[in-house]
Amino acid sequence: MEPESKAPHVLIFPLPAQGHVNSMLNLAQLLSLAGLNITFLNTDDNHNRLVLHTNILHRFACFPGFQFKTIPDGLPVDHPRAGDHFMELFESLKLVTKPIFREMLCSGQLNSATGQSVTCIIADGILSFPIDVGNEIGIPVIHFRTISACSFWVYFCIQEMIEAGELPIRGNEDMDCLIRSVPGMETFFRIRDLPSFCRVSNLADPNLQYVSNMTRQSPRAHALILNTFEDLEGPALSHIRTKCPKTYTIGPLHEILKSKLESKTTLLQSRSPNSLFEVDKSCMVWLNAQPLKSVIYVSFGSITVMTKEELMEFWYGLVNSKKRFLWAIRPDLVTQKDVEGQIPLELVEGTKDRGYMVGWVPQEEVLAHEAVGGFLTHSGWNSTLESIVAGVPMICWPYFADQQTNSRFVSEVWKLGMDMKDVCDRIMIEKMVNHLMEETRETFMKSVTEKARLAKQSVSEDGSSYHNLDHLIKDIRLMSMTTTK
Repeated sequence: MEPESKAPHVLIFPLPAQGHVNSMLNLAQLLSLAGLNITFLNTDDNHNRLVLHTNILHRFACFPGFQFKTIPDGLPVDHPRAGDHFMELFESLKLVTKPIFREMLCSGQLNSATGQSVTCIIADGILSFPIDVGNEIGIPVIHFRTISACSFWVYFCIQEMIEAGELPIRGNEDMDCLIRSVPGMETFFRIRDLPSFCRVSNLADPNLQYVSNMTRQSPRAHALILNTFEDLEGPALSHIRTKCPKTYTIGPLHEILKSKLESKTTLLQSRSPNSLFEVDKSCMVWLNAQPLKSVIYVSFGSITVMTKEELMEFWYGLVNSKKRFLWAIRPDLVTQKDVEGQIPLELVEGTKDRGYMVGWVPQEEVLAHEAVGGFLTHSGWNSTLESIVAGVPMICWPYFADQQTNSRFVSEVWKLGMDMKDVCDRIMIEKMVNHLMEETRETFMKSVTEKARLAKQSVSEDGSSYHNLDHLIKDIRLMSMTTTK
């Protein structure tokens, strides 16, 4: 490890959401292992939740060049930061956080523990202001997009879809009509598979405009980091590199981190989920008592919200499938608060016999468990990658943003499961669970096993992601030498 004064000082700034924070913390740990000095800038709300629910301070204490700093997100303490309210975060970050961020950077508040100024910023590419501030004060900025390459490419092509008359979507549109103006996806990508914020009838919609504009900023960055691997998303990556030539694919990040930690037993033992929610590990005891590949794991991530009626459809579908299920139900998953006390007896009995419900689980550990045979997921990118690495086929029920696109690729392109978007019906849920766990299991398992092999190969010492991470670290060192001269 280099002396701290000579090592680059990298500021990492994620969007304050579970999936973004999780993958950027994994990157922070990888860069710390390589001897770089890291300042991880979290919003106050996210930092407090991480400290409450994880061993994060203890885990990073072994890196003398690492520190956490916090910044306000501008929202009230009781703001839900989920569901339809999530997009309110972006306006608040722009109005409140941006000027504070600039001031912290210029005044030295984000200097390292030894007083070293920031030599490089790795910013979440969906945030509008770090690249503006970085360019203004002469600090190189690398964009990290925590979504899939295919979703990033769809975001990038929003302008082309508008010019081709494919956006906005009209009220009587056939949702299964193909989108023709996203290069490489002309034969299978439907209106239904567009990101959630594209489902608008008005081109002036602020969410559509924001995501399109932000994605178009990435070519201004010094480089682009994507949490994916070449063998999974090669076609989309070849298109992205025509716009962002210096694109580093270093995923699956959770797997490359695990492989790097294997030689460092004490660090591996201290690893825990980067969770903003309280993890209930009792589910692992329950899983230990279940037969091989018999359980379908159900989780809709950190932002999805659903109605009580939707919850009931899923619950009936799972119970009626007669399959064992482990369901992570966040306290804020359901929009109504009066679910308790109105649960039909057949659901109570069916869950007692075959189900287990908890608030939040150690997901990597759950997916890797031999009792888990399927994953009913919201198709968030971290969840999708974790499922691929674990070799677990998926049923996709996307909610938000990139998830609609991910679910199409899971089902149609990669053949790793089934897409249930735009449907919430107990009969369909029961049918798909039985298909995944029984009838079509062998078909999916061939694709799933092969993709799991390729994912693991990519992070091995001769793999593409392993080499790309090395190149990224060298690039940061070179940039920092230029910045500090």
